[in-house]
Amino acid sequence: MKKVSFAEFGGPDVLRLEDAEEPHAGPGQVRIAVRAAGVNPVDWRVREGQVLKAHPIELPAGVGLDAAGVVDEVGEGVDGVEVGDHVFGEGSSTYAEFAVLSAWARMPEGLTFEEAAGYPSVVETALRIIREVGVQPGQTLLVSGASGGVGSAVLQIARDRGITVIGTAGAPNQDYLRGLGALATTYGEGWVERVRGLGRVDAALDLAGSGVIRELVELTGDPRKVVSIADLGAPEFGVRFSGTAGSVPDALAEATDLISRGKLHIPVEKSYTLAEAAAAHIDSRAGHTRGRRVVVV
Repeated sequence: MKKVSFAEFGGPDVLRLEDAEEPHAGPGQVRIAVRAAGVNPVDWRVREGQVLKAHPIELPAGVGLDAAGVVDEVGEGVDGVEVGDHVFGEGSSTYAEFAVLSAWARMPEGLTFEEAAGYPSVVETALRIIREVGVQPGQTLLVSGASGGVGSAVLQIARDRGITVIGTAGAPNQDYLRGLGALATTYGEGWVERVRGLGRVDAALDLAGSGVIRELVELTGDPRKVVSIADLGAPEFGVRFSGTAGSVPDALAEATDLISRGKLHIPVEKSYTLAEAAAAHIDSRAGHTRGRRVVVV
């Protein structure tokens, strides 16, 4: 089978599309014929060697955590899923023709493989950081870097819970944020005052790692009310850096419920082939994404 991997840490040029042995489902796992794999910032952070404590790996290593596809092998002890089922979930080395998933759920009706591949890690992250920042119904949550996959999920999940959301993003994505129910403003010079003009901020999330931790603490008045998933220097300000995943099965169940109720939709901004994995990482790292990026197999 074809698989994207890397033998050394570095830039996108270390990625190789190579022939590899097919993986097989172990106990409690399923194998899928991958139709699409989600492109997440953690993919290129791991490739660069940034987040090895949360994601220890041995080289050479595959790339990718999220995928959607067709079950073609069911491991020992697995019930409730059969060969031929369409599922989405999280595993390892998902930029490949076949991948093993350790957590999965049946794809919600009406979702394409490309759409489904963009949800697992994104929704898990969104649910986790909303919980960790402690924002409650009736309060206001500021989301810095709100137009990407995690931001899109956070805005919609928070709104479904009765939380007011303020989102920052580039000028081209203002209408997109408003369409997700957010009070929107641009980043850049004067952004703190623009946010203040939209109302009180009870909690804040840093999703872009754009050097705004100090300002987010200023806006909330308490570093404990700020969580970052993108700035490794956040703890220097007393702010929690959240990089370890919670329950993916629970996240998939909640994602399925939200999608089925029409409360969660994350568009696919761009699709790439396996041979274009490096380009996918370059674009993901550049930011300014509206929704999700996926690799199509």
